[in-house]
Amino acid sequence: MPSIISVSTFIPPYTLDQDTTTEFARELFNESFKDIDRLLKIFKNGQIDERQFAVPMDWFKENHSLQDRNDTYIELATLFGAEAIKACLSQTEFLKNDVRVEDIDAIVLVSSSGMSTPSIDARIMNVLPFSPHTKRIPLWGLGCAGGTAGVSRAFEYCKAFPDQNVLVVCIELCSLTFQKNDRSKSNLVGTSLFADGVACALICGEDSRLLDEAKQPIRPSILSTQSTLMPHSEEVMGWDVKDTGLHVVFSRDIPSIIQEWLQPNVTSFLKDNGLDLQRLSSFIAHPGGKKVLDAYIHSLGIDEGMVTTSKEVLKQHGNMSSPTVLYVLKSIMLDEHLDGDYGLMASLGPGFCSELVLLQWRGVH
Repeated sequence: MPSIISVSTFIPPYTLDQDTTTEFARELFNESFKDIDRLLKIFKNGQIDERQFAVPMDWFKENHSLQDRNDTYIELATLFGAEAIKACLSQTEFLKNDVRVEDIDAIVLVSSSGMSTPSIDARIMNVLPFSPHTKRIPLWGLGCAGGTAGVSRAFEYCKAFPDQNVLVVCIELCSLTFQKNDRSKSNLVGTSLFADGVACALICGEDSRLLDEAKQPIRPSILSTQSTLMPHSEEVMGWDVKDTGLHVVFSRDIPSIIQEWLQPNVTSFLKDNGLDLQRLSSFIAHPGGKKVLDAYIHSLGIDEGMVTTSKEVLKQHGNMSSPTVLYVLKSIMLDEHLDGDYGLMASLGPGFCSELVLLQWRGVH
């Protein structure tokens, strides 16, 4: 089975604590909401301490055209993505030796916070010495589900080509979509929650020679994946594309939807693989927000400790959309695991949809 042998994360340059962003929101939205003090409690109650952004605070005080936002997205996504790839291929926690960029056969590039044709992976290939024959698999529009979906697509590629190696690169600069003049509650919620982040995972087929470079004696193999779409649920989560840019769509019903819909989805997937929730030793959950994590716990009936790492990532970085689940994965991969332990990656996103990946930690024999 394909294995995940390295994961890296890239931290954007500007860190803001939640108190600072709360006061910024108060100044911006004070005239739009009579009950602004009550609404601003979402900043405190979200259990986020700080977040990272690609641009400084002053950037958000100005108006920006769609072109201005997108030009900045292309420039910074290319720069940050290249740095995340270099870090992944030289990650001393996971690799014995550096992996050459030329040894990568395909790039799954996941991003939904900007638009680029050619896609960002092509631009990164002009920065780093990839083979010109590297296969490009850009994924757009998956939002928060994109990280797990990218791992799924890399798994399928490596099943088809078991001697090859794939990078899953997730780049989201959510801050560049911020709408200064959008006075909707969805925008206020998004302002309290979303952040910027980049992550990269190296996934190798079972016959890849790069498996010899894996440092960890027990590493996660990918056993199975599942994608599920909820019909006619486009209004739950996503973007409204307007002349001024991307405007967040974020339904208040998301936690209740998770409570009702996720449990049968997860349990049937595990049952198809001969497992149940009690067999899982780790839950690599995308932390969409505090209410989303609470909904995971209540819907699945799992112990709160199963989402400790997800809570910590949310606390330190906020919701970075697609890369966030890889931040969780990296942390969990650094924990100790027993040969045979099972883990489940789970992300929810626009569609409305879920992406699931079943992992098993396996020793090198």
